[in-house]
Amino acid sequence: MRKKLRGPGSRVQSSGAALLVLLTAACASSTEGIAPVSYTDPSGICPVGRTGWKLEVLDRRAERKTSEDVVALIGESIRRSFPGCRWDTEAGADAGVVRIEVHRFATDPVENTWDAAAEWTVTASDAAGAILTEFEASEETSRPNYRGSNNAKESLREVFDRALRRTLTGLRVVTPAGVTSSP
Repeated sequence: MRKKLRGPGSRVQSSGAALLVLLTAACASSTEGIAPVSYTDPSGICPVGRTGWKLEVLDRRAERKTSEDVVALIGESIRRSFPGCRWDTEAGADAGVVRIEVHRFATDPVENTWDAAAEWTVTASDAAGAILTEFEASEETSRPNYRGSNNAKESLREVFDRALRRTLTGLRVVTPAGVTSSP
């Protein structure tokens, strides 16, 4: 029985195919491995001092491959960061609304780096619909392609973390009159 010898280019082709599969998987499941986080305020105060809020996270991105995951990640992180609040069905009829419209949440390979961006608009309004605050949370990063690291996940986690912290800061400074300081 004879063994087949590989041709000179076969190793390069299989390495290239493996790289393509890895890049495709990284881009397709952008939230995989990123868990909801919690950044609670020691004072435990809910936005505007109201305990009841309805939370709406709307995915407005052009490509929404992982829409449910993105919405769940952001929504759960907001809820965990305000543990003293009653959310959604527990909020009551006089609840205000926190609406987050996601415009960008992605990471892409560019040469030897991963460029990631998280961008959303946050609006908080009272039960009557009066807007208490509206602001943008926008973060970008460029991460070198480190060997042995899930660079797609790490770059996206970095911008998510910074955008979430900006969001929480903006919601914590809202006053009933709608006067805020910039997050």
